[in-house]
Amino acid sequence: MFKHLQKDIESLKNKVITMSGEIEDRVIKATLSIINRDENLANSVIAADSDIDEMEVDIEEHCLKILALYQPVAIDLRFIIAVLKINNELERIGDIAVNIAERGAYLATHKEIDIPFDIKKMATKVESMLTRSIDALVHMDVQLAHKIRAEDDEVDEYNRAMYANVKDAIKNNPDHINCVLHAISAGRHLERIADLATNIAEDVIYLVDAEIVRHTPEVFED
Repeated sequence: MFKHLQKDIESLKNKVITMSGEIEDRVIKATLSIINRDENLANSVIAADSDIDEMEVDIEEHCLKILALYQPVAIDLRFIIAVLKINNELERIGDIAVNIAERGAYLATHKEIDIPFDIKKMATKVESMLTRSIDALVHMDVQLAHKIRAEDDEVDEYNRAMYANVKDAIKNNPDHINCVLHAISAGRHLERIADLATNIAEDVIYLVDAEIVRHTPEVFED
């Protein structure tokens, strides 16, 4: 039975890796749709949303099957619990990517404005956090998970800088306030993805160390 359990857990891990890869691709495309003013790219992200929903259901059913068949304990049980939570986080990130793409589709069809923050720099940071949070899961890398938690403050700083520039952005684009608001919304969504990537990192820490670190500050030291 142990051999079958490990085989099913490995299969589950592969499903999560596949889903996370799809999510990462959508986040990148959604952001690029804003940077490059590409309506077609934005629409491709929006149209593919149902695929992520199907993956989420498949992974959840796989988790429930393992729980029912094997009644896992210790780290195997924590892995299933962590995957159930991470599965939900990934689906939410997929939804947020669609929201960003919707902002991209809108901005691509209106007058180009100066976006009141460095969206490319912010997106690169957020995408890195997301990718490495999944790497931390695959390799059960607690040190990497703690580092990702610490990096969330950097994204929060980008977010604060964005709001500090809102007044000037509206002043410089008085006839295009809706475009400014759509750009700000995209930044807020990116900040939310960073939060969810941090949640995934916290799930990894729980998985490996059986420690709940949610709501506690992170101080990472190399």
